[in-house]
Amino acid sequence: MGFKESGQCHLTTVPTTVTSSDADTPPRALSPSSNVNQTLLLLQSDDVNLRVQAAAEIRRLTKTSQRYRRHFSGAVKPLVDMLRCNYIEAKEAALAALLNLAVKDETNKINIIDAGALEPIIGFLQSEDPTLQEHAIAALITLSASSVNKPIISASGAIPLLVETLRHGSSQAKSDAVMALYNLSTHPENVSLILQTDPIPPLVNLLKSCKNSSKTAERCTGLIELLVGFDEGRTELTSEEGGILAVVEVLESGSLQSREHAVGTLLTMCQSDRCKYREPILREGVIPGLLELTVQGTPKSQLKAQTLLRLLRDNPYPRSELQPDTLENIVCNIISRIDGEEQTGKAKQMLAEMVQVSMEQSLKHLQQRALVCTPADLTISNCASEVSSK
Repeated sequence: MGFKESGQCHLTTVPTTVTSSDADTPPRALSPSSNVNQTLLLLQSDDVNLRVQAAAEIRRLTKTSQRYRRHFSGAVKPLVDMLRCNYIEAKEAALAALLNLAVKDETNKINIIDAGALEPIIGFLQSEDPTLQEHAIAALITLSASSVNKPIISASGAIPLLVETLRHGSSQAKSDAVMALYNLSTHPENVSLILQTDPIPPLVNLLKSCKNSSKTAERCTGLIELLVGFDEGRTELTSEEGGILAVVEVLESGSLQSREHAVGTLLTMCQSDRCKYREPILREGVIPGLLELTVQGTPKSQLKAQTLLRLLRDNPYPRSELQPDTLENIVCNIISRIDGEEQTGKAKQMLAEMVQVSMEQSLKHLQQRALVCTPADLTISNCASEVSSK
């Protein structure tokens, strides 16, 4: 049976010859090198069915094996050639094999781009076949992890198509598209290219629809944090309905990394123009989340949250010695200017909880230090003085 364009793939079996001397001998498994060589030969076949079979075998063998990724480096060029085949099944099989070859292998990532894979992959982003489109985006995620490939991929026109996928793609395609864009954004020149595609609205919509604790939310907030480093990004986020609120909600209930990106986003905005962005940020009820971050976030989150709290109060500058610039004073200053009894009550409750957690953590830390520094030859008083001096 031949390869049918309808989507049914009938694979041709490889003919074997069995001699009389072989008949009584149990079959032996091929050695890794023999398996690789036979698969590479099939990949060069004129029969597209056999080439699809070879690509599927490469995909299987390289799924979890770094050794096989190295062994099959010679398969890159014929697999890239298969991307230009007229049959969907051949394209999908080749793309899936290339994706596995590229995982955790910098050399293969670069060789795949050098072999000309980018042009057909970019074409697949516009395909009406959802599987092919998703495979293409997944390939871009992996290929864009290479610093060498980032500027090449952005120059190919991939960025506008990825942002378009954020607007109209399937749920999986949207999640993968934001991952690919995040990878590309780590090349500084690509951030301005992403900003030119009006990405904030689809990013905010994706942020609203995904779980705040998900990897998708981490990449969304990470990308937004980079984009608000530009005036256009800050303006877009403020103008987008529910934009700042979406970031605040991640700050309250996202993963540690998402919350760090979220507070970084708001801090960047407030530092760029405090008068312009202070009120929009306060209106979304950011105070409780910031209070929690000051004691339960990552070290970077804690520092950023404290800095943002200072900027959000009525007077951002330190007070005199008679009125110490403590976090409690800063928060009380902000709370006194919050409209709405419910929000004020919530903020005060969070402040009390924050103080309680902070006291418990400090006590636990002192107890741990005391256990470390109380050998038999030291008195308790000596220990106390040593702890207090550090």
